[in-house]
Amino acid sequence: MRTWACSLSLLVLFGIFSADTWARREALTPEQKAKLERAERVLIEVLAITDKGEIPPGNLADIITQRMKEFGYTVVTDPAQPHDVVFRVKCEQRKVWEGTTSMGSDADLPDSPSRVWRGPACQLLYLLDGKKMGWRKEVRTDFPDAQKAAAEAKVEDPGAYAMAKLGERLQAYDFPALIAAEWGQEDRLLKFLDDPTTTQERKVKIIGLLGYLFSTKSVPRLLEALKGPDVEIAKAAAVALGNIGQKETIPVLIEVLKTGKPELRAAAAKGLGIVGALHGDFTIIDPLLEALKTDDLTVKTEVAWALGKLPDRRAYDPLFAIQKSLFKVNDTTADPKVIKLREAVNWSLKQIDTWEYLQ
Repeated sequence: MRTWACSLSLLVLFGIFSADTWARREALTPEQKAKLERAERVLIEVLAITDKGEIPPGNLADIITQRMKEFGYTVVTDPAQPHDVVFRVKCEQRKVWEGTTSMGSDADLPDSPSRVWRGPACQLLYLLDGKKMGWRKEVRTDFPDAQKAAAEAKVEDPGAYAMAKLGERLQAYDFPALIAAEWGQEDRLLKFLDDPTTTQERKVKIIGLLGYLFSTKSVPRLLEALKGPDVEIAKAAAVALGNIGQKETIPVLIEVLKTGKPELRAAAAKGLGIVGALHGDFTIIDPLLEALKTDDLTVKTEVAWALGKLPDRRAYDPLFAIQKSLFKVNDTTADPKVIKLREAVNWSLKQIDTWEYLQ
């Protein structure tokens, strides 16, 4: 019992369960989850504000509507019409101060609302039963000053210029996939994963979301993707399989670690460390120790992290030998990959020491 509890604690400490979608859905009540999983009709509310005041959202509303329809949602624009959820987007030329942001969860993500950004931005959120939920995202332009950027682009109206650029960001930002994951609608994600016209980038994103949803339904597709020709998709599948945590995938990941494409071995090690630790399955240790002998720094680093997730005394001496070899590494001149390896090794050795102390 102690072994299981300690393994789970280490997983939590390492942040495996820190994904915003997973954390947010755990905070929802069963009734809220059920409503979101059935959500089909979405009321879209878009607000556009420039230095001259509120303006018609125009193209911004069209982009958001089109993208939500793309994911199969029925879009409603009249509040009097029946709807399941309200999806609200506020775009501003000059972002208004909204107070400090709580730490953790969404606050640490690149697309979370930034309390220091004052340039053009769109904030995205949703309401269920008239109540704002905790999920919030933000897209920003690549310039902080719309007036200066418009002048450089020889555009007279900086407000219109800012809204046009925010429209481009909304067109590229995959918020419909994030919403589908937030609402627990894995079938919408799987539809795009199975669609041959879906881009590689989007498939990689969707696979990651399925992993953080613990989507056992997606496992057959992910196993197929793991063996497919697209390396980036296969790498995403390896990590997602680890996050989903089915014990039956351990032998598959071990095989990829041993004999898979060189580009896949790091992802396989990462997935293996997650699922192996989840089940307290020490059969992963020997394959990881063998893989630790590689000269590939990326693979070696992921293997080192994985060995710390399921601490085993057998890993101590090999990791300590690597640590000794890195004692004289200079942070300012060393290869960044070497610095990352040292960080992984130091962390995993500490986990092994802690593990032994708790026994």
